[in-house]
Amino acid sequence: MKARNALVFISVIVFVSLCRSGLEQRDLAEREPADTARYRPRVQEGLGASVAILLDNSGSMEDAADDDASAPKFRIARDVLARVLEQTEAFVARQAGFPVNVGLYVFSSGVERALPIGPYDRAKLASALAALPEPDGATAIGDAMDVAVEDLYGAGTIRKYILVVTDGENTEGRDPGDVAREIARRSDGAVRLLMVAFDVSAENFGFVQEVRGTLLEARNAVALQASLDTLYRGRILAEAVDAGETLAPADTFRGKRQ
Repeated sequence: MKARNALVFISVIVFVSLCRSGLEQRDLAEREPADTARYRPRVQEGLGASVAILLDNSGSMEDAADDDASAPKFRIARDVLARVLEQTEAFVARQAGFPVNVGLYVFSSGVERALPIGPYDRAKLASALAALPEPDGATAIGDAMDVAVEDLYGAGTIRKYILVVTDGENTEGRDPGDVAREIARRSDGAVRLLMVAFDVSAENFGFVQEVRGTLLEARNAVALQASLDTLYRGRILAEAVDAGETLAPADTFRGKRQ
C-alpha cells in the first residue's frame, strides 16, 4: 500500500511539473517576437535607393522650438524637408537610370502614408506636405518604423533608409528601440536608420547608435536644415552610387525563404 501511495504521489508531482513546464514554455513563446524571419523582398531588387521619411505630427509639433520662435515646429519641418528633397532632381539628372524612391509617413497617435514610396516627384511631395493635417495626438515612432520597413521591401532597391524627424519620445504603440533592433536583426543591417532629434535631447534615442544608425540633434530651423542635408545629401545620396555594389542572383527573390 505504501509503495502504491508513493507511486501515485510521484506521478502527481511529475504531472504537475510537466503542466508547469508547458505553461512556462507557452508564456515564453508569447513574449518572444511572433516573426523573427528575415525580411523578404516582394519584388526583385536592383540598384538604387529608397527612403521612407517619418515625420512627427504629434501635438507638441505645434509649439515653437526653444531656440526658434519664427514658426511652429511642424511648419519649419515641412518647409525644410521640401527644400532638402529638391536636391533629388539634380542627383537623378546626373545619374540617369539610377532610381531614388521617396515615401512620406506622418505619425501621431497613429501612422498615415501621406505619400507611398515611389520615384521622387516634387509636385506629389509638395501636394502631400500641403495636405497634412494640423499636429495633434501622441507620438507613435515605433509603429511608424514598423509600417515603413514593410513598404521598403516592396520598393525594389537594394539600398533602404528610414529617416525619422521627431521632437519627442515615443508615447504610443511599440517601443522604437525594440522595433529598431528587430529591423536590424531581420534585415541583417540592410535597412539604415537615420534620425533627427528636433528640439529634444538626442540622449532619448540611444538605440539608434546601438543599431549602427546615425543620430543628429537640431535645436532650430537652421540646425534642422543642416542635419537633414547631412543625412539626405551627405549619406543617402552620397552612398547611393557604389561602384562595388553588385546585384544578388535573381533566384534569391523567387519563393525562397530568407
